[in-house]
Amino acid sequence: MRKKVSIVGAGNVGATTAHWIAAKELADIVLVDVVEGVPQGKALDLMEAMPIEKRDVHAVGSNDYAATANSDVVVITAGIPRKPGMSRDDLLQTNYKIMSDVVSKVVAASPDCFLIIVSNPLDAMAQAAYKLSKFNRERVIGMAGVLDSARFRTFIAEELKVSVENVTAFVLGGHGDTMVPLARYSTVAGIPITELMDKATIDRLVQRTRDGGAEIVKYLKTGSAFYAPSAAAVEMVEAILKDKKKILPCAAYLEGEYGIHGLFVGVPCKLGARGLEEIIQIKLTPEEQAGLQKSADSVKELCGVIGV
Repeated sequence: MRKKVSIVGAGNVGATTAHWIAAKELADIVLVDVVEGVPQGKALDLMEAMPIEKRDVHAVGSNDYAATANSDVVVITAGIPRKPGMSRDDLLQTNYKIMSDVVSKVVAASPDCFLIIVSNPLDAMAQAAYKLSKFNRERVIGMAGVLDSARFRTFIAEELKVSVENVTAFVLGGHGDTMVPLARYSTVAGIPITELMDKATIDRLVQRTRDGGAEIVKYLKTGSAFYAPSAAAVEMVEAILKDKKKILPCAAYLEGEYGIHGLFVGVPCKLGARGLEEIIQIKLTPEEQAGLQKSADSVKELCGVIGV
């Protein structure tokens, strides 16, 4: 019996998540959206590509959460982007209301699923989903670090003119301006990038990583990134469904790790069949620890606004 993954939100990120899952033949897919016809049309279109791609994947679209029943994993991408004249708090309150509605329906239909949160502001939305679902922390994970690390890896590979396959990178902390890219733990074929580039170059790439989302928004003007965010979510889905025990930077609920209590913050996580199987604690310099704490403080502030 094939696994089942439901994706809430059939916009660019949600639909592209479905595309990557189908291309990897990971699971059957349910796309759910409030807009009538959109999830149905995109799911049917995707399914009609399967004979060409030689993949046996079933995809269905629905406006009803009943279709998501007994999902193994649910990826939540639903939410609105920030609009002109809207404060961060406005966005937070609106997306919190959406998350509340989505989580209650998802949990009712799939009480044993894993939740992967992609909606923004990411860390606060993951915290909201965790509190609303009443799941244990192993079953609610936020997607941020995989994306941010992929951006950092892209820029490192471009700068050094090497294969992206040779590059590993770690980005910790919240998804946003306070993220903490760790140059010491970022390598090319095992060689730390600190031995391959000068500090000014590393600082430039770190800043570009922090601005990665904004750089794409600036080009697109009417939207935001979706290929890389969806690929990042699918890497997490795959690690869980295939019990890969893969160490990925994800937003996880910390209970004292890295000196942080009761907050979702990006840290190295081992993902497998039990979801979040272990939080890997690495030694940080005082400067890196301060950066991570600053990131946690900004998450705490957002969580305070919505009372989670």
